[in-house]
Amino acid sequence: MELTELTAVQLVEGYRTGAFSPVEATRAALARAAEIQPAVNAFVLLTADEALARARESAERWRRGEPAGLVDGVPVTVKDILLMRGHPTLRGSRTVDPKGPWTEDAPSVARLREHGAVFLGKTTTPEYGWKGVTDSPLSGITRNPHDPARTAGGSSGGSAAAVALGAGPLSLGTDGGGSVRIPAAFCGVFGLKPTYGRVPLYPASAFGTLAHVGPLTRDVADAALLMDVIAAPDARDWSALGPAPGSFTAGLAGGVHGLRIAYSPSLGGQVAVRPAVAAAVRRAVERLAELGAYVEEADPDLTDPVDAFHTLWFSGAARLVQRFGPHQRELLDAGLREICATGARYSALDYLAAVDVRMDLGRRMGRFHESYDLLVTPTLPLTAFEAGAEVPKGSGLRRWTGWTPFTYPFNLTQQPAASLPVGTDGDGLPVGLQLVAARHRDDVVLRAAHALEAAGVRRG
Repeated sequence: MELTELTAVQLVEGYRTGAFSPVEATRAALARAAEIQPAVNAFVLLTADEALARARESAERWRRGEPAGLVDGVPVTVKDILLMRGHPTLRGSRTVDPKGPWTEDAPSVARLREHGAVFLGKTTTPEYGWKGVTDSPLSGITRNPHDPARTAGGSSGGSAAAVALGAGPLSLGTDGGGSVRIPAAFCGVFGLKPTYGRVPLYPASAFGTLAHVGPLTRDVADAALLMDVIAAPDARDWSALGPAPGSFTAGLAGGVHGLRIAYSPSLGGQVAVRPAVAAAVRRAVERLAELGAYVEEADPDLTDPVDAFHTLWFSGAARLVQRFGPHQRELLDAGLREICATGARYSALDYLAAVDVRMDLGRRMGRFHESYDLLVTPTLPLTAFEAGAEVPKGSGLRRWTGWTPFTYPFNLTQQPAASLPVGTDGDGLPVGLQLVAARHRDDVVLRAAHALEAAGVRRG
């Protein structure tokens, strides 16, 4: 097996036994990144010299038997929304001055640095992460690793594509309305949006407490490993949770026997799901029952909160550009300019009314999880569509939220939610299944996803 095909867990074991070194793994990942970049456009920055220098330091630590941490020497990529010391964080925008200074790491990046990770570079994002596909005036279009004519999804599309194609097994993404889970589903990788505050975020997102930081990986064990690194408090995030109650990796082995699982194929008929997607998800749900879970079809008590989400999301965008002059505004993605204009027209009372909807939705989901440990849905009602478009051609939809009805509700409620690949459609495009648990039960999401993965659901 090539080094680029190994998981982070396998790389660490290889370093421990001396089967190969961090330098070899880093060279292979950098070569893979350079190879895929022309066709997929997953990166805005590759830091080869710096990565190899860190890899050599890691190799020496492993030689001494003194690794710095859980992911010492593992190649990692970082979405270009998160700060990485010494390099610009341009956020997909021509409005950001690349001169900096760039003197800080985001909390999750800082934890990875402390654990010896090797940073390969920064991955693409739509401008300020505003939409569910990845293209921007700054870096162009990021394409799907299974079909470059189609989108990788977004806004963490570069991270998902990089992981899917072997350019590092671990990547940091952000998720404000599905931005980890959407590209995970489209690219056929695993993506977790943790409980809000479980992974600290600094600087605070313009989209406020909708925005989460989470892992994109090729399997669930790697996501748990990454969570064991990044789910640590950071004084710069006033809303961060305290230390995690235990190791996410250690919690993977429990299986699903006895779990109470609600399967909602269409949120009570509110969502039109493509037949191939519905079939792949249903097969995986049947596997959960075979593994010993108590599964029944049940829909959470919710109506589509898209209007409230738009009020919060568009207001955040308007605040983001509030101090921009006419020239800076002209540089923005046209769609972002539109939602900023809409957001600027909302009143404080409009915003608070949206908060009321959010709080009630949280109450409803809290009560729902008194009866069910997990809610399972499709991650998305469709598979990847044409690249360079915010919505599928001919869909009649206006904004990206029109095709992501399963994802953004759980940013409003701040619950942990993950997308796991569970097969493909007739065109060979990945299908994702979403697992959602009560707040603070990230361990249940990861445990169930791991059990499904071990049962072979990726093969459909």
